[in-house]
Parts: sequence; structure tokens; C-alpha cells
Amino acid sequence: MKATTFGVKVWRWMSMVFLVGSLLWTYSVFPEMVAVDFANDGEAQLYVDKAHIFYIIVAIFVLNNVVISRLAKQIPSIDPHYLPIARRKEWAQHRPQLNEHVINWLYCLVASINTITGFSLMGIATVNSEQYNLNVFDFSWIFYVGLGLMLLLFVLPIRMFWTPVPEEKI
Repeated sequence: MKATTFGVKVWRWMSMVFLVGSLLWTYSVFPEMVAVDFANDGEAQLYVDKAHIFYIIVAIFVLNNVVISRLAKQIPSIDPHYLPIARRKEWAQHRPQLNEHVINWLYCLVASINTITGFSLMGIATVNSEQYNLNVFDFSWIFYVGLGLMLLLFVLPIRMFWTPVPEEKI
């Protein structure tokens, strides 16, 4: 197993643990009605019941971790000529590398969604807490983390534009 594959798998599993942990923690500290939308001055505009937030996050978790992960497991059985990649003919001759790149990308997508959702839950819980005196603008860094992770997801497939490297040269 390559180091990148190991790193992606560890990140995916740690992000799942992080999301479940943050969901359980935030559900225990949320008030009955949770502020989820804020005006430009930082005042809450929209409130949602904490049970609805719980069910929405569980649905995101299931869709993300079950459906996308199941798709990743099907990649080896898909004909490479049907995959949306450049240089299909060259990559079809190097199927193990193709499988590894596509599966790693899908697992990065899963891990990114888990990480962004977990950080967002923690931010919403802290803003709605009466114990901390933080406002919604103190968590603008979550936007930049999410933007960076999404940028990473769009940069990773660039490798598919190059010709595959034979195993002997690695």
C-alpha cells in the first residue's frame, strides 16, 4: 500500500469518527432551537429544531459514507472506457494505478465532506452556547478550510491528464 493510499484511508476513518463525535457532542449541548442562519451583524435569523439538525446530519453521513464508499468499491469492476478521465486507453493498460487514483479521490471526497460537516457542527454548537462568548464571525476559518479541501479535490484529478507511470519507474 502506498503512503498516499494509507493517508487517505486514515483521514477517511478519522473524519468519520470526528463527525460522529461532533454530532453526539453538539446534540447534547444544543438548545431546543438552534440558530443556523445569521444576519450581517451576527444576529440569528433562522432557528431549527435540534432533532431536525441531527436527522439531517445523519442523512448526510449515511449518503456520504455508504453511497460514495460503495461507489468506490465498484470502481475496479467498471470498464475504464466509461470512466470520465482523459487518456482512457493509456490508463486502461495500467488498471491498478487507475483504480488507486480514482478510489483515493472518492475517499478524499468522503473525508472532506465529513471534515467540513464536523467543523461546521462544532462552530454552530459553539455559537449557540451560552458558555462561550464567540460570535459567528469567529468561525469564518471554517469557510477557508472547506474551500481549501474542495480545491484539493479539484486538483487531485489533474494527475489523470498525465500518462501513467509504469511500476518499474516508481
